[in-house]
Amino acid sequence: MLVRDFITLALKNSGVLGTGQTPGNEMTNTAFQTANAMIGQWAAKRWLVYHLVNITKTCTGAVSYTIGPSGDYNCAVRPTSIEAAFVSQNLGTPQQIDTPLEILQSREDYNRIAMKQLVSFPYYLYYDNSFPLGTLYPWPAPNATLYGLTVTIKMVLPAFVNLSDDINLPAEYQEALIYNLAVRIRALYQMPPDPAIIALAKSALNTVRNANAQVPRLQMPLGMARNGRYNVYSDQGY
Repeated sequence: MLVRDFITLALKNSGVLGTGQTPGNEMTNTAFQTANAMIGQWAAKRWLVYHLVNITKTCTGAVSYTIGPSGDYNCAVRPTSIEAAFVSQNLGTPQQIDTPLEILQSREDYNRIAMKQLVSFPYYLYYDNSFPLGTLYPWPAPNATLYGLTVTIKMVLPAFVNLSDDINLPAEYQEALIYNLAVRIRALYQMPPDPAIIALAKSALNTVRNANAQVPRLQMPLGMARNGRYNVYSDQGY
């Protein structure tokens, strides 16, 4: 399906465009911009992205690394979050050993680390999703050249560039695109919500979520699996 066809279908389903009518340039461009804004929202949601990608960098001993366009980790768009991470020994060899890192979920957790400049084998990773480049803080900082640091991020959902382009997304996205854009177009033209369109939009989006769902197995830290206390920073029970 071409982008132009998808936008025309969304306009017709919204009720803004009647049968046999052709959208004008202003209407088409407005719907085109709204569609790209919608894709931008979807790209930040794990279950609306159909693929995760790994990006690896050989460690330099630095305390932090940037990620995004032209960053230390060079990717097209700065990720909103890090889905997983691991550190590798013997990087690129048949004897490569990958050790998962625990993701610290907030700046406050990272701030509680007393010796942030410590260089050693890492156990944790904090991600500051600053803009335009995000910043990765592995801790302890991995030794230079000894380790590779891999982060798992959401693949970028492709924005629409031209009306004549093919939609480069799996088939289950087509109906979700049409009806969810139709919902937004009705709001754009200050038309009342249509329950039928909303129901179709939710159903199509749930199909995408179900197709993309990947739930990791629950793992408990060793120190929490027995009586006693657990230090999340030293990974030790006592």
